[in-house]
Parts: sequence; C-alpha cells; structure tokens
Amino acid sequence: MAGRWNLMIPALCLSVVMALSKPPCNNGYKRKNRECVDDDECAVDENNPNKVGPCGEDKVCINNIGSFYCRCQDGFKPSTGDGNFSAGKHVTCQNINECLEHKDICGPNAKCVNTIPFYSCNCNDGYISTTSFYGNNVTCKALNCEDFKDMNNLTEKLQGAHDLGVHLEKTCLELTESKRPLDFYGEDLLRRLLSVIDELLSGGAFNDNRKVSTFLDIVEHALGLIGPFIRTPGTKMSSNHTELALRVHKGAELPMGAVTASSKHARLDMQMETAAGDPSYYPGFTTLSLLSYGNLEDSADGFFGEMKPPENHSFKINSKVVTVTVSNRDTSHLNQPVKLTLYHLRQLYNTSHCVFWNSSLDGGAWSPSGCSVVESNPNYTVCSCTHLSSFAVLMALYDIKNKFELQLITWVGLPLSLICLFMCILTFSLIRSIKSPRTTIHLHLCISLFIAILIFLAGIARTENRVGCAVVAGLLHFFFLAAFCWMCLEGIQLFRMVVLVFNTHFKTSYMMAGGYGVPAVIVAISALANPKGYGTETYCWLNLEFIWSFFGPACVIITVNIFFFLITVWKLAQKFSSLNPDLDNLQKIKAFTITAVAQLCVLGTMWIFGCFQFKESTIVMSYLFTIFGSLQGVMLFVMHCLCSKQVREEYRNILHRFCAPQNKNYSEFSYSNSSKAHASKSSQDTGESQI
Repeated sequence: MAGRWNLMIPALCLSVVMALSKPPCNNGYKRKNRECVDDDECAVDENNPNKVGPCGEDKVCINNIGSFYCRCQDGFKPSTGDGNFSAGKHVTCQNINECLEHKDICGPNAKCVNTIPFYSCNCNDGYISTTSFYGNNVTCKALNCEDFKDMNNLTEKLQGAHDLGVHLEKTCLELTESKRPLDFYGEDLLRRLLSVIDELLSGGAFNDNRKVSTFLDIVEHALGLIGPFIRTPGTKMSSNHTELALRVHKGAELPMGAVTASSKHARLDMQMETAAGDPSYYPGFTTLSLLSYGNLEDSADGFFGEMKPPENHSFKINSKVVTVTVSNRDTSHLNQPVKLTLYHLRQLYNTSHCVFWNSSLDGGAWSPSGCSVVESNPNYTVCSCTHLSSFAVLMALYDIKNKFELQLITWVGLPLSLICLFMCILTFSLIRSIKSPRTTIHLHLCISLFIAILIFLAGIARTENRVGCAVVAGLLHFFFLAAFCWMCLEGIQLFRMVVLVFNTHFKTSYMMAGGYGVPAVIVAISALANPKGYGTETYCWLNLEFIWSFFGPACVIITVNIFFFLITVWKLAQKFSSLNPDLDNLQKIKAFTITAVAQLCVLGTMWIFGCFQFKESTIVMSYLFTIFGSLQGVMLFVMHCLCSKQVREEYRNILHRFCAPQNKNYSEFSYSNSSKAHASKSSQDTGESQI
C-alpha cells in the first residue's frame, strides 16, 4: 500500500508542474479547454442584460478577433472626428446635421429638417411627397391640374358628368394662379366636387348600372386626387345630396392606432396603418374619406347580380350608399378588416346583408364577397369588410302577393268611401229633423275620416319633400285619432243616456274639446318628442318605431269604449227586466248601442289587421286590412243612413220632391208635419232619432 502512494505522489506533482508551466493567453483572449480563444467583450451579460457595455451608453461596441473598438450610433459622430475609437478614450457622440452637410438631400422642392438621430424632408408649400419620406430619392410634386384630365375617359361614359374633369381642372388652375398655400386648394376642390355630385344626383335615378359604376369610379378617383391637399386633421362638408367626412395625417412617421370617420348615415372604424398602406411606400401623408349619398340608393337598387333572395322575398337597399377611400394604393385585400356601421332607412326586423358595389360584375352589381354582418338590429347594421369600395345594407322583404288586387281594392274603395262620407256629412248637417247630440258626433266622425282619406289619397306617397311628407303624416295622425276620439264620445254619450237616467245634455264645446283637442295634444307631444318620426323613405306615415304614438291612444280609446258598452248593455238588460220598462226608448237605445258596437268593430279591427302587415304569411290580413280600410266610409253610410228608418224616410221625401214637382205643396205639408211629429216625439223621449 505504501508503495502505491509512493508512485502516485510524483505523478500528481508532475501534472501540477506542467499546468503551471503553460503561458497565459494574450489580451482579448481567454483560455478554453487548454486553448486560448477570442474573448467577445461586446457580448451581453446573460446574468445582467442591462449592464452598460465597455464603450458606454449611446455607443456601439464592435468586436474584433483579439480586440474590440467603439463607434457612435447611426446619425451621430465622435467628438474626436475619427469614425472608430477605443473604449479608454474620453469621446462623446454628437448628432450629425445632415441638412447642413448635404444641402440637396431632400431635393429642390422640399426642406430638410434635422431630427435626432436622423432627418426628415418636408415638401414645400404647393408640393406633396410622392415617394418615401426618407433618403436621397425623396421627390415632391406640385399640384398638377392635368391630373384631372385623366378623368375624362370616365366622364364620357356618363351623360351629364362629361364636364366634371373640366370643372375640377379649371378650379385647380384658378387656385394655382392665386399662389395660395396648397392646403387651401383641397377644400375648394372638394366643394366643387360635391356641387357636381349634387347636379348629377338631382337629375333623378340613373336607371343603368353602368352609369352607377362610372359615377362611383369618378368620385373615388377625384377623392384620391384631392385628399392629399387637405389640411390636417381633415374636414367635414355637406351639400344637398352628400355628406363627407375626411381625415388627414401628415408627417414623417407612419401613423398608427384607430381612427373614426362618421356622418349622419354611417360610421367608419379602421386602423391608420391600414389607411396608410405598405410602410416602404409611405408618401408622408395618409387620407381617409367617408362619403354618403342622399338618393343614390334609388339608382343602385335592383342590381343584385347573382344574389338570390329567400323564397317569397325580395332585396331592398335599407341604407344610404357610402363610398370609402384611403391613400393606401392596394385595398383589394386588407390585412385588418374595416368596420362600417350603416344606419337603416327603415326600422324593421329583417335579415340584413352587407354588400359592396362591384363595377366588374355585369357592368355593376351588389356583391357580399369579402363583407360580413357583425351586428344587426332594427336601427343599424355593422359590417366587416376586407376591402374598400362603395357599400350599402340590403334587407330581405317579404313580398305581398297579389299586389295588383290589393291596389285595385284601395283605389276603388277609397273614392267610394269619400262619396259615401260626403253624403253622410250632408245628411247629418242639413236634415234638421234628425239633428241630435248623437248625429253631431256622427257628423264630426265622418268629417275626420273624409279629410283623412282625402289627405291619404293626395299625399301618402309624396316623399320627395321631407317637410311636406312630415306634414302629411302629422295630419293623418291627427284626423285618424280624431275619428277614434269621436267614437269614444259616442260610447260616453250612450252611457249617459242609460246610466244617468236618460240625461243626454252634452255641451258642444265639451265634444269639440274631446274630439279635436285630445288628438291635437297627442300629436303635438309626439311631434315635439320625435319630429323625425313623421314620414319615412317610402310613405308619409309614422315610422315603425314611432307607430305606438298612434296605436297606443287608439288602443286606450277602444278599451274605454268597450268598458262603456259593457256597462250600457248591462244597464239595458236591467231596465228591460224591470216592471214598467219604457220599451220605445229602450229599443231605440238598444239599436243605437248595436250600431255603435258595429262601428267600433269596423274602425277598430281595421287597425288590428294593420298590425300584422309587417310579418310574413299575412296575405289574409292584408286583404282584410285593405277591405276594411278602403270601405269604412261605405260601411258608416250603410249603418248610420241606410239602416236608419227616419233617414230613409227623409231621403224618400227629398227624392219625391225632386221627382214629383206637381205635388210640391202636398210634399212640403207632409214633410213639415212629419218633421214636427218626429221633433215632438224626440223632445218627449230622449232627443234622439228613431232607427
């Protein structure tokens, strides 16, 4: 054992001696696996990544084999003047003023602005950048009025728009000669553009999808030319048929973050990076515009290409047509989709479709490609699209079958109702022998319906004038409510006749206040609360979300009438079962009540059927609503005139006087005696006419 230790001790000593005898590595090297390798002094310390390197802050460390050196960051130069320096020297890095060292670095039409660490080029007034905002290849171009001549190949295809390019070019030349700053040019050009659009749209529908395509291409091209000449942050303009929101960003840095442009009919949400486009081609400005048209939906409606609506449905544009343009040159496929909120023209619970105008599809048609519905409710639809163009919202409307038959019933029945109501008005106002509080109520009921139907025939479809359409809707609201109020007064009057011991004294002033004052107050409150609720894009009537300003009071009146009629019938049954009933008066009031209930059914059920007009599979309801609505005047004439024995006798006497003039004296005598007899009997009983 001792021998072994004696052998090992010398070997260990020999190894130690050999290790100590190896020479150390040179500076810039370190030993690794018995060899000297390069020591990377610039390497980041993994244990302390925030540690300042050997060159110090704001300097760059460059490693060499066996050594390293320092230099300043790009855009800076060392205080010693040398490009490279060692870490031991006291050297500071100073910003390089490229604008002084290279005076023509931005070209002849731009100003160089020194920044830290680099520089930027700002185009002179009257010029815009057409290339990258940095580097020696920056170019700035002047407002070239001949650019608008390029639109001539488009305007020639659309009659009435051939002078658009000429007008814009002329305006451009006038502005250029004025020597004003470039930012003033854009707004004047925009005003001229909107003015020309008004001229085109005021001429009515184009009635040609190719003309619609040409028109939209013209507008997009013009907005692309004018947008860069608008002052930041943008502008808002409107005209008779347009509303424009335009956002502008100018500067050396690429814009980032969300941006919004909105108008009364639409709202656009997108990222500024999407509007700017590829950073390598950033020209130093970014524009985004949202333009909505007042009546272009009339021209673009009906062109749905290969889109097929569901069975028994048809497509209808339910928003304003809007055009979205940006300075990004490639908008055919966006990396980030844009969100477009389009407000509905009609507030309906129908299926909505987001579509864009595809000019290459059969000359121009709506297409859903690349667009989807994010959210939809009765008031608006939010669309998400991966490209930019002109957009709209389509809704699928249920087609009412047999439209011709329904229109025929309406346009035959309403004039017939007017004639019958006019005869009722003459009867209740001129024949003295039948005058009573009840006939006064009938007279004003017929007057209200007569005026309502007359206004309906004359103005229900006159939607071209917004104010006039609202007035028509307000008058219809008032007179239809007045008819319901006079119906309610008849129920109250019958209640007074039976319950209040046949006390039928009803002051005319009270009746007028109830028949015309109540609906006037309702309409006034409704108009103040929601003036936009009167008149729609299709008819001069109440908007659907506002329809309860009519149906609400009508339902209350019907409920009150039913309550009074139930009490009246109950009291009549009690009086008929009494020991000494006044059968003549009770029979008369019974007939009055039956007629009033029938009248309530005629006028009330018509509007009940009308509530189902906005749902599918309601063709039966459509016919019932149309029949009751168009023939209500005829039914009132039959109930209150032809079914009244006294009125029939008066008609017979009048006809006899005209047809037999030789018996004039006898007829007058008979008529006088008859009138006196009826008046006497009426005054003795209830003051009411017999049926």
